Order: sequence, then C-alpha cells, then structure tokens
Amino acid sequence: MIKQLLLSAFALILLGNVQAQDELTSKLYETYDDYKESSIVKRRIKHTDIQPLIEKFKANPKFEVQKVGESIQGRDLHLISIGSGDSNIFLWSQMHGDEPTATQAIFDILNFLDAPEFKEEKEAILSNLKLHFLPMLNPDGAEVFTRRNALGIDINRDALRLQSPEGQTLKRIRDSLDADFGFNLHDQSKYYNAERTEKPATISYLATAYNYKKDINEVRANAMKVIVFMNRIIQNYAPGQVGRYSDDFEPRAFGDNIAKWGTSLILIESGGYPGDPEKQEIRKLNYVSILSALYTIANQSYKDIPVEDYEKIPKNDRMLFDLKIENVTYELLGNDYIIDLGIINHEVDLKGHNEFYYKSSVADQGDLSTYSAYKTFDAEGYTIVQPKVAKVDRIDDPMQLLKDGVAYVKTEKPEKSAFVHFPLILVEDTFKLRSFSMQPGANPTFFLKKDGKLTHAVINGFLIDLSKPLEQQSTGNGLINGK
Repeated sequence: MIKQLLLSAFALILLGNVQAQDELTSKLYETYDDYKESSIVKRRIKHTDIQPLIEKFKANPKFEVQKVGESIQGRDLHLISIGSGDSNIFLWSQMHGDEPTATQAIFDILNFLDAPEFKEEKEAILSNLKLHFLPMLNPDGAEVFTRRNALGIDINRDALRLQSPEGQTLKRIRDSLDADFGFNLHDQSKYYNAERTEKPATISYLATAYNYKKDINEVRANAMKVIVFMNRIIQNYAPGQVGRYSDDFEPRAFGDNIAKWGTSLILIESGGYPGDPEKQEIRKLNYVSILSALYTIANQSYKDIPVEDYEKIPKNDRMLFDLKIENVTYELLGNDYIIDLGIINHEVDLKGHNEFYYKSSVADQGDLSTYSAYKTFDAEGYTIVQPKVAKVDRIDDPMQLLKDGVAYVKTEKPEKSAFVHFPLILVEDTFKLRSFSMQPGANPTFFLKKDGKLTHAVINGFLIDLSKPLEQQSTGNGLINGK
C-alpha cells in the first residue's frame, strides 16, 4: 500500500513536470519571433553574415567570445559561451557548409538568452549549465554552399586523421570542455520521411553509437532520454514528422567518436517541411527543441525517461518526391500503360551562391505506390501529351501558350541566365523536339489531357492547373536551352 502511494505521488510529480515543460515550450514557440535573428533569413548564409552577430555578443558582458581556430582559407572560428554551471554543454553547427539551419537557430537561442524574459527558466539553465556554441564550423564550405571544406574532405569523416584545421578545432574544444552533452547540428535531405508514413522527417534525432555492436552505456542512454523528451515536444508542432537517424557506427565520424570519448552526443538533422523552402519553420523547431533539451538537462528531469522509448521513434526512410503523379496513362508505340511518376526539383546555385533556381528530373517511374510526395496528383483518366514548340516575338501571356500545349518557345532570351521566372522552356531557333519519351533522369516537361482537353501542364517538374491563374500557383521557374 505504501509502495503504491509512493508510486502514485511520483507519477503526479512527473505529470506536473511534464505540464510545466509543455507550458514552457508552448511559450517558447509562441514568442519565437521576438528572438529570431532577422538579419539571416535565407539558407545560403556566409561567414560575413554572422560576423556582426558574433561581434555583438563579444561586446556583451553576459557572454564570453573567443577565437578558437581558423578554416583552411583563414576564416575565424569562434566559441560563444554563457552560463555559470558545472556541466559543460557543447553545441556546434554547419560542419557541412550547405547545412545552415541550426546556425540560424543558434543565434536565435543566443538572442533569447540575452533577453530579459523567461528569467526563471534561464536562471535554471544558466546556473546549472555552461553553454558553448561554435556556429558555422565549415565557413569555407558555406561560402560556396557545399558540403565539404576547402580541402575537399568531409569534416565529419576526419575525427581520426584530423587533417582539417576545422576538425582539429572541434576535437580540441571537445577535449578541453569534456562536455557532458554535445549537440551535433546538421541538415538532411528533405526527401527523408518518417518510416512507413507519408510525412517528411522534418526533424531527425540520433544518439550516436560508439561501437559496431551499438551498445548502450550510460553516456549513450542519457542522449537517448533527452531525444525522447525532444521528440515529445516536437510532436506538438510537427506531429508524425520526427524520424530516427540510422545509428550504424561510422568509426571516422565525429559524432560516433565524441560519444566514445564520453560525451552524450545528440545529432539533430533538419529535413523538409511543406511550403518551407528556406527552412524557417524548421529553424524554429530547432530553437524550441534545443532550448527544451537544455532545460530538461539543467533540471535533470530527463533521467526519469525510459530509455526504451527511444526505439519507438520511427526510423528515417527515403521515400519522398517533390511531386508524384499517380495512375497516369502513357502511350508508347501504340499501347497504353498506367504508370506513376516521381519528380525531384533539384536546386542549382547561381554565381555567388546566394540564390538558386530549379532544374527538375524524373527520379523514378512505374509502380510508386509505396512512395509519397510533398504534392500528389491522382491522374487516373489523364493521358500524357507531348509538348509543342512555337516561335514568338515576345512572351506576353505564358498561360495562353500553355493552354495551346506549348512548352518550348523560340524567342529572344535574357543574357547570362539559365532560367526565367515563368513556366516555359526558351530554346534556340535551331531546336527540334526529338522523339518524346518518359524516362528517369529526363526533365519533366509535358501536358496532361482528360476527355480530349488539356487540363494541366508539367513544366520543369512543376504541376500547373490550366484553369487557374499562374499567380495563384507555385510554378517554379522555366529554363533556357534546358540548362
């Protein structure tokens, strides 16, 4: 009887903690815009974009800012620290130069820590923990928006050989801090989904393994428990959109080795979110997720979480397209076939690596019933129609051309550009459309017909309803000479 009463009391305490933490994270989510760093709102951020922010915190007595290294090309790496607790927490971002979502979130978190609101919660965090942030570990890669550093190596595969100065810096800081928890912050492909669901893996977590057997010691178990807590929080804002990253051991990787060296390592991967190409909603989820994790670490409430719940988080899968056209009729050599098309909108960087355009391709075709997409169109009863080529002096009304079944246009083209902002393909006067066929790898540009009438165009992988104004639709971009 006494044991049952104690268990009931303990359950009420846990319930109270859960309710309090839910209230906190709800407030964090609702007030996010008050702390969002407005100077960096696109993914292609560079080292120069964050330097004024680092200088701002360097001048703030609440923070300790120190240069801790340089990249191969001589860009400074800074560590920003705050807090007076005995437990060191180390967070680093963008060791892959084209993975900037968490770098933005770090500056949102720093703004939050500097603000007067949430005094009680911040006191709980900063009196128990000392936080250390190393944003943009790979600034040379960020400069050209690529994964690897200037040496052409993946920093996250340099934990053993330590040939990159960026990797050397990361190892030195980890060792000097001997951090209890480490947050390894990345972006993953938006084509990952939560296993056996149609939903993207907007956020994926991993408590990295430290050996091939994937053993679970106390260090790894603590990471798992905090991840379970973060998953529960994110389910409130992106339900069903959390995945569990593969825990296959990689002996060269920093995350795996940092876990081996005694730091509870939490990998966070930012994936895709519908209608969020610049990942600003995912940035917000990083902010809420990380601050919530710091709070549960500070008050040690994570210790009561069953480690077994970690395995309940769905695994990552990769079964998503940007556009899926289902059950469409495709005529080939006089016969009709029913196929699905899975289309990917690839980003192509422009000079300077500040902007991009889309060049799409058919990723797969056939029976794609086990796949999902950000946008799905059931084309049962629709037939694929070959596009036409037309020559015009100028393009005044792209929609009229589309309604006439024209996708390729011979006309004057803008200089020094590979794309146009309207959904047509501009071609040379000598262009001839070769025999039309649907094949994986091809640029998806065609029309759909139903009951003898053209109803939709697919131009460079974007589906356009011919009955609606273009400005009311997401039409992507057209291409010049198919480049």
